[in-house]
Amino acid sequence: MGNYNVYLPSYSVGTDCYKEIPNVARRFGKKAIVIGGRTAIEKSKQAIIDGVAGSNVEIIDFIVYGNDATYENVDKLTSDERVKNADIIFAVGGGRAVDTCKVVADKLDKPIFTFPTLGSNCASVTAICVMYNEDHTFKNYYYLDGPADHTFINTKIIAESPEDLLWAGIGDALSKECEAVYSSQDVELPHTPLMGLGVSTVCTSPLVKYGKKALEDCKNNQDSYELEQVALDIIISTGIVSNLTTTENDYYYNSSLAHAFYNGATLVEGIRGLHGEIVSFGVLALLTCAGEIEKRNEIAAFNRELGLPVCLADLGIDKSGIQTIVDKAVTLVEWNAIKDRVTKEMFAKAISDCDDYGMSLK
Repeated sequence: MGNYNVYLPSYSVGTDCYKEIPNVARRFGKKAIVIGGRTAIEKSKQAIIDGVAGSNVEIIDFIVYGNDATYENVDKLTSDERVKNADIIFAVGGGRAVDTCKVVADKLDKPIFTFPTLGSNCASVTAICVMYNEDHTFKNYYYLDGPADHTFINTKIIAESPEDLLWAGIGDALSKECEAVYSSQDVELPHTPLMGLGVSTVCTSPLVKYGKKALEDCKNNQDSYELEQVALDIIISTGIVSNLTTTENDYYYNSSLAHAFYNGATLVEGIRGLHGEIVSFGVLALLTCAGEIEKRNEIAAFNRELGLPVCLADLGIDKSGIQTIVDKAVTLVEWNAIKDRVTKEMFAKAISDCDDYGMSLK
């Protein structure tokens, strides 16, 4: 067997966790450039400044990354003298901003700290970047050797983020357990992905147990235990699963039919919805395809309680788009682990049957 490396996320959590920046940064450098989304920077700027006050960490500047995770934005940032002169990159914001910064840090071989301002995704702790074309369609995955050097999860800032993004984050995180389990079914897993599969089994229950209360607290901009548990599930638990079940060439059990549904659905005319919103219906389609009808019905009931989709109409499309979805699905990395036991026809039927069930709940 060959050699391989495993890098796990390290992170700080809490309303005052930015005060830990100087202690964490002491081995990485003194000059930091903050790059992120415009709103994310506005929300976190003062807290970051306060966090490094009185230390030897210098914030060179704050830069808006662009408007999507594209290689064009990566090129602009890697050629920016402020970025090139920094010791550390501080990536602030949601998934697309953070993924852009991760690629920039990789290309410039600089350490990176991430500052998620939303509880909507696990990008801040994963070693994979989802990249898009300039027309906002999916382009490819960019693989890293490891996750960010450290992640700072300020729960007060997340509590003040838009409720709908946490809502969509719950929908996205619902996919982690069922996708990891389904994609690795009947596989004799070696140590690392086996650990990832184990962690995946704790990703669903906190969402179901605390999700409704966390959304209420986010709506009221109130930090709480429930909000923290859901945010950590979305950001950390799912991110650890991603890191342990993903490689560029050897194996990929990180996602399956739920995300295949999402990537295919983005090509259907009239589709609407946030990433996690669309994925949450893909979860129902996956469970239908897997024959786990009781589990599907439980998650569908949870979706209804939170207002997540249970049928195609909730996403602005109908059965006429199914063929487009499955045609795209079979071209994706998500299909590789299941291609010997799932056909396009099986997936198409599962989506259709799932849609029929969801319509019956209306």
